[in-house]
Amino acid sequence: MNQPARRRAMRGERVRASTQFDGATFRNPSGLGPELQGGSLPVLGEYVFRRGQRVPPGPLPLERPHEIWLRPTSTGLRVTWLGHSTVLLELDGLRLLTDPVFAERSSPVRFAGPKRFHPVPATLESLPPLDAVLISHDHYDHLCRSTVATLGRMGVPIVTALGVGAHLEGFGVPPERVIELDWHEHVDLGGLRLTATPSQHFSGRGLLGRNRTLWASWVIQSERRKVFFSGDTGLTPQFSDIGRAHGPFDLVMLEVGAYHPAWGTIHLGPENALTAFEMLGSGTLLPVHWGTFNLALHDWDEPAETLLRLATERGARIVTPRLGAAFEPEHVDGPAAWWREVEAVRARCGVTETVARVSAEPVGAPID
Repeated sequence: MNQPARRRAMRGERVRASTQFDGATFRNPSGLGPELQGGSLPVLGEYVFRRGQRVPPGPLPLERPHEIWLRPTSTGLRVTWLGHSTVLLELDGLRLLTDPVFAERSSPVRFAGPKRFHPVPATLESLPPLDAVLISHDHYDHLCRSTVATLGRMGVPIVTALGVGAHLEGFGVPPERVIELDWHEHVDLGGLRLTATPSQHFSGRGLLGRNRTLWASWVIQSERRKVFFSGDTGLTPQFSDIGRAHGPFDLVMLEVGAYHPAWGTIHLGPENALTAFEMLGSGTLLPVHWGTFNLALHDWDEPAETLLRLATERGARIVTPRLGAAFEPEHVDGPAAWWREVEAVRARCGVTETVARVSAEPVGAPID
């Protein structure tokens, strides 16, 4: 058996041995999947008739983090949100990049699909040297082919969930740089420990082949610092187990955008994100998975606005940095509603109402 065939066989053996695999596909322990809750007709009606602001009315404020990246941290934890679920984490001098998407669109093609609201605050080539890359699951807004191809040429280790490695190798990542994990497995990479933990979601890069790869949330830790990253997920009681087994966390990164009641079992949204945050043991919450792509029916800034209101009511500590702002959570007093600056620009221009732009995404399934 040649080397590629041996790798495929070993990957297949690991998939079949997973307790999340039922012999044909991966599944959530709850049995829940991506099917729309309540049927597709209400969602279709909202898609056609809902008025709102699904894309920003003007340019989003960006910061360039490059000068700050040259300085050492004073607390051992620095964070830079680069958009959607792409975050550069610096833990005790080690650097990890989550769900890197640097392309213009979150799409299988370059000419259609959700387009970025803003430029990436830093190019891949201008990032500081990376110690690892983490990819939570294989959806297009988390696994970007062109981005991964570039990272593959950089030689950085890429850690992901079971089965996703076949995609990575197909995109040009050397096989020896790919590390696949099942839930509750971990890998140590030169001072960083990455542990795959449960989430409630689904996988697939098209209508065919759904759930052939695993999805996961992640615990990222160094000698002194620990971060939780949700990937994509709905609310699951397993968050309490994760908090007990791995907490407390210095930072909790949870998805808050691209949500809707129709797919509320596999995406959190702001209210469930706060509940998950409490189940995990609280700490400091950084909302991600919003503000970059038009992937749902809500206003572009609704996730942040709703989260800010609910967090104030519930006394939760959250941080809402500007895109590209490199910050140390311990040095941040609390949230900053920077997205309201964009609304203020719209008001000065005399725009009072807009019709939601129609994206190229079909209605009838969660957009992911």
